[in-house]
Formats: sequence, structure tokens, C-alpha cells
Amino acid sequence: MNVSRWIGPAVTVVALGGVGAAAFLTRDRWVPYAFPEKAAKPAGGHAHDEGGGHEGHDHGPAGDRVKLSAQAQKNLKLDVDVIAPEPYWRKLLIPGVVADRPGESDRGVAARFAGVVEKVHAKPGVAVAAGQPLFTMRVVSDVVLGWQRDLGAAGKELAIATADRDRTAKQVAEKVVAPVTLVEPENKLKRAVAQVDGLRRQLQAFGLTATEIKQIQDGIPVTEMVVYAPPADDDEPAPTTGKKAATVYEVQKLKVTLGEAVQAGQSLALLARHQKLFVEGQAFKSEALALAKLAEARTPVPAEFADEKPGDWPEQPPLVIEHLANEVDPATLTFAFYLPLDNVPRTFDRDGKTHFVWRYRPGQRVRLRVPVEKVGDAVLVLPAGAVVREGGEAFAFVQNGDLFVRKTVRVLYEDRTDVVLANDGSLPGGAFVVRNQAAALNRAVKAAAGGGGGGHEGHDH
Repeated sequence: MNVSRWIGPAVTVVALGGVGAAAFLTRDRWVPYAFPEKAAKPAGGHAHDEGGGHEGHDHGPAGDRVKLSAQAQKNLKLDVDVIAPEPYWRKLLIPGVVADRPGESDRGVAARFAGVVEKVHAKPGVAVAAGQPLFTMRVVSDVVLGWQRDLGAAGKELAIATADRDRTAKQVAEKVVAPVTLVEPENKLKRAVAQVDGLRRQLQAFGLTATEIKQIQDGIPVTEMVVYAPPADDDEPAPTTGKKAATVYEVQKLKVTLGEAVQAGQSLALLARHQKLFVEGQAFKSEALALAKLAEARTPVPAEFADEKPGDWPEQPPLVIEHLANEVDPATLTFAFYLPLDNVPRTFDRDGKTHFVWRYRPGQRVRLRVPVEKVGDAVLVLPAGAVVREGGEAFAFVQNGDLFVRKTVRVLYEDRTDVVLANDGSLPGGAFVVRNQAAALNRAVKAAAGGGGGGHEGHDH
């Protein structure tokens, strides 16, 4: 019997059987390409996911899924993340504006005496600390010059009275004269001291320093005086040292020019102190009660500032309403309410002077997202672009490897930025939920179900 004639066919049968078995076991991989209509609409069966998603195989209808290539996912710039239940408040959008704090943000500097501006030490836009020179002025005030002359004369009288009292006291101690003779020199000294103290206080009120006043008392008049940046009484102690931090102003505007003659009380400069500002919101009278309750409970209010790009500055924490105005504007029928705002600057030096670049500026527009009603304590909150609607249905998408599965969800609330979903198990716990491009993914699902291929890699031709 010739065995070799049977070996060839036997090998062929075994090989065909192996190929058939391999084809059957890997049918999920090649059927969608060979018979796309069957993959899209399986007859009574469920297609299994081959992606390596963390929640395993998804057994939902094949018409609610689409497979996207890595390139397609990059083109869509998908934002995928795990979401967790959280409380959510329905928010009312109220317009506002950044505003100065009256009595705190701006500070005027006025001349305390008549004089001529000899030097300008600080220019507009420059940062100055409390006690730093702003102007040097030549004194032309008859009142100030007269009190200087009076103090000089009173100083001489005080020196004479002091010497007379000391001489008499020595004589009393040596029993040369009777103790009663010391009464008159002491009374004369007391009168001289009182006169000098009064004149010193008068000149101190005009801004003269203790050193300058002592110089005048010694008989040397002061013809030039320096105007300094004023301190602020409301400075908060520094958190590290417990001492008051030095007040820093920005020269906002000069009101005088070099060589200009000014009168007592005339404005010299306007200093800005923009570390502390207000956000001034504008609400209708019908919203006053809700805002008052939020202020009483110190409920945080998120704020969105115009002309800011993400990443330019650190995230601004929510603000708290401090007080509500008691007047309604008859033109707009709105009233103002105020939220304290701490400002932060960037600084740079130019020609030895420090300049500020403030994050917030008076007049900057703000949108306040005022919470008015609690939607739920444990709901799912997604950006508005994470949900798409078709008729009465709403869908979100879950990623499982390179497969994206459409899930029917129940919307509790939505606005321009947020959509709030019921935590009813529609989105499995720990699932990777797509936070944007829901409309594009929905079109891809419909295209795949109709045989258009959706986001599949397709066949090379």
C-alpha cells in the first residue's frame, strides 16, 4: 500500500480545519470588515467589545456603540474622566463689575500748607510705600513761617527759664536762698514748656517731622518740607510676624506740576490701593430675599471674570456676599450687592522703580453664578457638551478602550455651562465618561449603525 499518496490530502484537511477553527474563534475581529451590515445589526445576538476598558465587555446594543481610531480621538480632543456624585445648586447668572472699596481703595494727598512744588519723587504708575517721599515743597505759608519764628523764640525762652530754674535750685540746695525763691523760676519754666509744646503740635499738624521741629526749636527754620505717602489704619497684621504689613500704594494720578504754587488743602496726587476691591453685582428687587439668605449663611458664590484665560492666574475661590444696598436704581430697577475681592499683582522693576500689574481692575466685567436652589445632594455634574439630545432622549458616552458606548441618561437640570444627571445607574460607577463632543460622537454612532463606518479605521484601498 502506498502511504505517501494519502499524506498530502490528510495534511490539507488538517490545515483547512485549523484555519476554519481560527476563523471561528476570531470572527468578532474580521466580521465587521467583511460583513459590516451584520456587525451593525446582529440577528438576535450581542457583539462583544474587544477594547481593554476597565469594566470589561459591554453587552449593550451594537447600534449604541462606535469604535474610534486613536487619530479620530485626537482630532476630537476628547476629555474623558471618572465622575462622582456631588451636591449641586441651580445657579442664577447675575452681571457685575469690579469696583473700588469706598474709603479704602483710593487715597488723596493734599497740601497742608501753601508752597511751591520743588521736586516730584513719585511718578504715575509707580508703587510707593507708606512713609515714602512724594513731593518736596518750598514753604511760602505765612502761618507756617510765623509759627516757626514763634517756636524758635519760645525755644530760647525755654532754655533761659531752664537755666534760671537750675541756678536757683542749686542755691536752695546750698542754703544760700530760701526755698520759696524757687517757686517763681519753676512757674516760668512751666509756662515756657507749655508754649513750646503747643507750637510743636501746631507744626506737627502741618506734616513736619520730629527732627525738623527740633531744628526749628533750636532756631534753624525749615524752608523746604517733604510730603510723604500716608499710612493706612486698616492694615491687617502679617500672618508670619503678626505685625502690620507696610501699606503699598500705586501713584494713580498727579494733580500738580513741577514749580506750581499750591494753596493749603489743594490736591497734590491720587494714590490707589487696589489690594482690596469689591465685586458689585446688580440684582432685581425680587431676588433680594434670596441674596439676603445667602449673605446670612455665607454661601460661596462662584465668579467668572471677563478677559481672563485659564492658566493666566490661579483659580479664584468663590466669594461671599458682604452687604446689600438699600436703594433701587430707578433707571435699571436693580439694586447693588457687594462681595469683597482680594486682588493680587505681578510686579516688575523699571529704572529702580516697582510697577504693579493687577489681576483685577475697577470696571472689569464679572458674571456671578449665584446659587438659588439645590438640585440634589448626590447627582452627576457634567459640562454641557457631554450630553446630546434626540427628541425626548438624552445621551452621554462612556469610553471602553477604543469603543465609545452611548448611554441613555435622565437630565435633572441644565444651563449654558452645566448639565446635571440623575445618579440612577445609567452611568456605571467608576466608568470613564466623555465630558465633551457628545454631538460628534452621536453622529459617529448613527453613521456606524447605518453602515457609514463612523470612526472606524476603514480599509486601505
